Amino acid sequence: MKCGSGRHGAVLGAATLLCVVLASPARAQSSGDSAAADPQTAPEAVPLNPETPLAPLPGLGVDWPDLSLAPDEVAVDTGQTSDIASETRYGFAIEGLNGAETPLLRQRFDELSTLKAHDGDPANAAQLERRAREDAELLTTLLRGEGYYDARVTTGIGRRDGRPLVTLTADPGGRYHFAEVSLDGVLAAGGKAEALRHAFGVKQGDPVDADAIAAGTTGLRTAIGREGFPFAQVDEPEIVVDHATRTATLDLSVIPGGARHFGAITTPEGSIFDGEHIQDIARFEPGDRYDAAEVEDLRRALIQTGLVSSADITPVQGSTPDTVDLAITMAPAPPRTIAGELGYGTGEGVRTEVSWTHRNMFPPEGALTLRGVLGTREQLGNIIFRRNNYHARDRVLTGQVALAHINRNAYDARTFSVSGTLERQSTIFYQKDWTWSVGAELVATDERDVILSTGAPRRRTYFIGALPGTLGYDGSDDLLNPTRGFRISGRLSPELSLSGQVFGYARTQVDASAYQPVSDSVVLAGRVRLGTILGAPRDAIAPSRRFYAGGGGSVRGYGYQDIGPRDPNNDPIGGRSLTEFSIEARVKAFGNFGIVPFLDAGNIYTSPLPKLSDLRFGTGIGVRYYSSFGPIRVDVGTPINPQKGDPRIAVYVSLGQAF
Repeated sequence: MKCGSGRHGAVLGAATLLCVVLASPARAQSSGDSAAADPQTAPEAVPLNPETPLAPLPGLGVDWPDLSLAPDEVAVDTGQTSDIASETRYGFAIEGLNGAETPLLRQRFDELSTLKAHDGDPANAAQLERRAREDAELLTTLLRGEGYYDARVTTGIGRRDGRPLVTLTADPGGRYHFAEVSLDGVLAAGGKAEALRHAFGVKQGDPVDADAIAAGTTGLRTAIGREGFPFAQVDEPEIVVDHATRTATLDLSVIPGGARHFGAITTPEGSIFDGEHIQDIARFEPGDRYDAAEVEDLRRALIQTGLVSSADITPVQGSTPDTVDLAITMAPAPPRTIAGELGYGTGEGVRTEVSWTHRNMFPPEGALTLRGVLGTREQLGNIIFRRNNYHARDRVLTGQVALAHINRNAYDARTFSVSGTLERQSTIFYQKDWTWSVGAELVATDERDVILSTGAPRRRTYFIGALPGTLGYDGSDDLLNPTRGFRISGRLSPELSLSGQVFGYARTQVDASAYQPVSDSVVLAGRVRLGTILGAPRDAIAPSRRFYAGGGGSVRGYGYQDIGPRDPNNDPIGGRSLTEFSIEARVKAFGNFGIVPFLDAGNIYTSPLPKLSDLRFGTGIGVRYYSSFGPIRVDVGTPINPQKGDPRIAVYVSLGQAF
């Protein structure tokens, strides 16, 4: 903030400088000062003798006060000497603030106070005097920052509980208010002028509060950019204080610079992305009204691609007077990533995954990933092509080729697949209400199961074509750790299968979950899952395409896919319909740790429609560690009504909540 004309002093509040006009006259130089400056009146020089004792030095040191006196009878006397080497512990107090004290003022004083920083520590008289003087100046400055320009703070030392007590006694005086607030030039914003005045907030009659002025200036600069003025200039406010009337005037110069609409996006030659791809990422279109918030959102989105370490976006005059172009320069980030993952689940065993990714092998944002999985029950090699922000923000085009061997209790499958998907994703940076995906899949799989009537093993080869699609709505408050709201999603996959003969069927699944806080530290969460396969008998469907239940993301306490009908060897055979329920209490215990008691239920049925009969129940307790990238989950469960061969204890470890 700039100073008004005339003699002035500085007042600091919320890191903002308020400049005020002082009404007191200038102090004249005393005659004694003049005499002291006259060399003819100076005392005669005396030769120095090293053996001569030092003469007393008046004014150096501070005597301890007489602690038998009342606090208001004690003053700090710097004109006497004392044993400044002696130290004792002390306390301090502030009196007289009354209505002038606010939580923010006290917080700032406590953060900056020298007395507060050493409260209870030993100190000698000289240290006490210095600290008291510094804190008196600090408190005076803070009061003036809130509009108390006549504030005075005195210091004194008394006695309490057998130790010195430093007291700061404040006299805030009256609070100053604005007699006039002028935003020069704001009328040039036309119809947006009133919105800009409202954004500034400070008006005639308001207290002269440095925090309010600083917040208003910031709010005005933000609002004028959001209202379509990319070249606006907002100067620092000029404040003039009149001590006689206890009022002030505020003048703030605003030059809107004319409203604009978005034009073109330009980048230097050889940039990571060209303007066309950046326009795909932006949430605005050419011709939309300029909005500084949309520009900042674009800058963050460029960095979130993982290919840009920093981005500088500069508004420049467009090709027409009413447009603004964006000149963007970007610094590259390392494009390659190596990642690993290690997990364990009862029934799934140990699972290790390693991947290598080049995120811009096929510009723009065309990533190639080589992925391998090695586990006790699964081995996989995978090549994935993925193009992020495909003609729109968070729209992803994916194609992949996979060769896998999966060995489960229900089946053993050796599979080769080719698939492609176009989807709209929700991300931790921008959680979306609606998500969707459409895709196609071709599968050749050789699978082992058993003949149900005899239990004899058999192998069959299937050729499958599928057109899976999903649609989801997310009304929760967090992607990885929701605490309120709900989610619902559906999946439909029409499939054509060839195994001896051609037949078709449709797999359908619906998932829903809800989250409700019951206190600051407890959240109740529940979910339901229903699935059905229509159009073909169970035995004709490839074992890997049937429904299964049990495991860490299903009914905890049971082995992976172990719930449901079983063959003569007591191995699960899957089914055509699925029912699952879960409820758990997510309790924040201490620090970043939490505990989660849970109850799950579910079953698999041979009928095409899900039922509520013969449910298998599992219960247990989990531990959560809430890291910066999401909760780490460890669940220990046990079956309540197990089938023959079910384990008594099951353990699950993963990232993220169970649902």
